[in-house]
Amino acid sequence: MSDKLLHHVILRPIELENDIDAVIDIWFSASIKSHDFIPVTYWESGKQEMKDVYLPQAETMIATVDNQVVGFISLVDDVIAAIFVSPDFQRKKIGARLLDHAFSSRNSLLLQVYAKNIQARNFYTQKGFIEDEMGMDEHTGEMDITMVWHRP
Repeated sequence: MSDKLLHHVILRPIELENDIDAVIDIWFSASIKSHDFIPVTYWESGKQEMKDVYLPQAETMIATVDNQVVGFISLVDDVIAAIFVSPDFQRKKIGARLLDHAFSSRNSLLLQVYAKNIQARNFYTQKGFIEDEMGMDEHTGEMDITMVWHRP
């Protein structure tokens, strides 16, 4: 990634009225790309619930480049409920910036990631998360892993 782009990334709290559609589009497109082992219909059916339930109850920070929303992280207490970056902006350290923001405001964090999502698991491990326990997502039937991070 060029340093120029990194300097143009701005983090700010979500403005639900203005940002929610862009955030849902990122969640949907990144979910399909990262979770090709789950039917697209599953993600499609979750859009309205993201809009009406999950995003309004979470503490969400968005990443923008030139006023375009390119990623977001949603926290509920010490749980990372969602962290997604637009496929066009992945692998440009935007996800790391979002995680660093979460690290700055918490002493520990917890997240769940699908076992088959090796790229995300590696990313979280590089950022200091430890795989804690394995379970099954009751909605998809896929194995997922709980990962934890504690401030050093």
